[in-house]
Amino acid sequence: MPIAMPPTPNKEDIEATWTYLQAGVEKIMRNLREGVDMQTVGGSSDALIAFAANINVSVYGHLHVRPLNWCRVEASSERTLIEEVCQMETILVDPADLTRIANLLGEDLYQNLKVYLKAHLKLIHEQSKGHSDEALLTFYIKEWDRYTTAAKYINHLFRYLNRHWVKREIDEGKKDVYDVYTLHLVEWREELFEKVSTNVMAAVLKMVEKQRNGETIEQAQIKSIVDSFVSLGLDENDSSKSTLEVYRYHFERPFIDATRTYYQNESAQFVAENSVVEYMKKAENRLDEEKNRVGLYLHQDIMNTLMKTCLQVLVTDHSTLLRDEFQSLLDMDRQDDLARMYRLLARIIDGLEPLKTKFEAHVRKSGLANVEKFAAEDTVEPKVYVDSLLEIHTQYAKLVDDAFGGESEFVRSLDNACKEFVNRNKICKTGTTKSPELLAKYTDNLLKRSGKSAEDADLEVSLTQVMTVFKYIEDKDVFQKFYSRMLAKRLVHASSASEDAETSMISKLKEACGYEYTNKLQRMFQDMQTSKDLNSSYKEWQARILDEDDLKKAVDPTYSILGTGFWPLSAPTTTFIPPNEIVKTYKRFESFYCEKHSGRRLTWLWQLSKGEVKTNYLKSKPPYTFMVSTYQIGILMLFNEAETVTYEDAQKATTLTAEFLDPSLAVFVKAKVLNVSPENGKPEPGTSYSLNYGFKSKKIKVNLNIAVKSEQKQETEETHKTIEEDRKLLIQSAIVRIMKSRKKMKHVHLMQETLLQLSARFQPKPADIKKSIDQLIEKEYLERLEDDELGYLA
Repeated sequence: MPIAMPPTPNKEDIEATWTYLQAGVEKIMRNLREGVDMQTVGGSSDALIAFAANINVSVYGHLHVRPLNWCRVEASSERTLIEEVCQMETILVDPADLTRIANLLGEDLYQNLKVYLKAHLKLIHEQSKGHSDEALLTFYIKEWDRYTTAAKYINHLFRYLNRHWVKREIDEGKKDVYDVYTLHLVEWREELFEKVSTNVMAAVLKMVEKQRNGETIEQAQIKSIVDSFVSLGLDENDSSKSTLEVYRYHFERPFIDATRTYYQNESAQFVAENSVVEYMKKAENRLDEEKNRVGLYLHQDIMNTLMKTCLQVLVTDHSTLLRDEFQSLLDMDRQDDLARMYRLLARIIDGLEPLKTKFEAHVRKSGLANVEKFAAEDTVEPKVYVDSLLEIHTQYAKLVDDAFGGESEFVRSLDNACKEFVNRNKICKTGTTKSPELLAKYTDNLLKRSGKSAEDADLEVSLTQVMTVFKYIEDKDVFQKFYSRMLAKRLVHASSASEDAETSMISKLKEACGYEYTNKLQRMFQDMQTSKDLNSSYKEWQARILDEDDLKKAVDPTYSILGTGFWPLSAPTTTFIPPNEIVKTYKRFESFYCEKHSGRRLTWLWQLSKGEVKTNYLKSKPPYTFMVSTYQIGILMLFNEAETVTYEDAQKATTLTAEFLDPSLAVFVKAKVLNVSPENGKPEPGTSYSLNYGFKSKKIKVNLNIAVKSEQKQETEETHKTIEEDRKLLIQSAIVRIMKSRKKMKHVHLMQETLLQLSARFQPKPADIKKSIDQLIEKEYLERLEDDELGYLA
């Protein structure tokens, strides 16, 4: 039934003025409450709705007709009409009259409007009692939308009151006075919201629980409820500002409590009926759902609290159960499940700490077990050993990257475990020097030319893998010693597979350990380049001093001039008399060299020299060429003078000790170059040797310069002795360097500092440091002071 507007009030009648205004307010409220039917115009879903509310208001004057023009909206069967004022025109009376009226009647108008709103909201509250659950939500949202829309129109109607009386009251610090729109919100909160919020929230929680159980719900309803709760958060000190206090207390708090209860019950039941792996999948899905739920219809403010609650219930409360499953997943190499466990536990405080410890222990155990497979063998092939180390590292490095996201703490655990099984395994036994020795030999095999030499790209990959193991080696000085000796042989014998690969390896070592570590290695390359230039000069010199016949008869030599301080090579440990042909050759070179560099002395390293000998005594064409050591050349040349050579003859002619003579003869016999008498006779006095004229080989060039195991063993022992001597000097140097800078130092602190400084090269034993300190005291570099202090003597 339409509301009839009363006649225009008399200027002196305050009650009549409010009655007239109230009719206009009621008309706005009523029309919005009753709604406007959506109509289809011309059969089209696009409808033009026109609605005019004519309010004739006269407040001690005359306010003419105000048409409210309503916006054009799209037709929809799923939502009520949302109206917005597009334009509102007003014809005002004399401004002086309006100011006077506002001052006189402002408070009366404000209080009357407040009383009206309370009555109106009481009526809505009574109507809400007939609804529950989703019906209550629908009713609440519908009334909220109509009420707040009407509040905008009424606020516009009373805008003059807002600009003057309300503003003055607020400026004077009056409490409980708001602009008209805010007054509507305050009254809604006090008269309706506080009475129905509990039931509304209960309905919301039921809908959310349905969705969590897999049912489809009307998410827009919850979104509208959230927006309503947020809008009611008014700042008591400044009505122009809003807070989230109402939302947090009435929505967020019960929502979090309900979420906690729901997931506590669900997780407990799920864990009891399913495996841990299935539970992790469930927990991860639930966490994703709750995060998405915030974006769909919750306020962003709830995100942190909601996720913390879910993590506490779904992960923290079950963290022990998850961690207990970690070892089983590692044993079965379940990378996807390990990744899922990592993602869950990484989100809670200290969630990963126990996993890191278990992971480190597992990797160490796996590494030790992998090495132990062939630890019982007498000799371990370097390639087999290094491959076994790399296999474990590669496997678990990939696991760390793929499952644990390359997390730094897991990387550290991997490094700690690798350092353990690389340096302390069954192959290493009592010491930590075996791994660097085998790694150096493995590197030597890679860089040495062979029939199976790798492509440059593959070789570079292999060298990178070498550096991976090298990183975990504690005794890097041992690797350096063995590597430098083997590099020296490759350079002297020109047996490197690739010069670029050699340079690349030096660069990698320099990057890992610094300039000092590779200084001597780089000087070795410089010496080889210098030797090439020197050989060219020697050939030119030789061509000038020898006639054509002498040049044809002369041996074609190549010399390597190696600096004593940079090459890890020592003079021969046996005497040796070279054949005359070699004597003439090296004497000629000495003359050339001394002319060029006076004052220098050459020491010939016969043990590293080698050559080629042609076999003119055999009928093969072309003749066989024997590739032999210089010692072997000395033995073979004896057969140019005699058909048979006794052991004693060979020993006397070459002056070689049995340590070098015996292996050389044994190689000739084994290769069937020489016949031995008596048959199967050993290299010893009484045994004689003769040329085997029936010698045959598939190759024209026959390599007889084969390293003997006894020689290799002796060389290894010598290298270790050198390492021990060098370490003593390094320890003493470090102590002197520390004391020179500190002057005075406690004994225990000096021990600690020395360990720290040397740890990059090797791990010195405390006993060795103490011994070095005592030796330096005896040499008067240091002195003992009171209170366990040591002093430096300049």
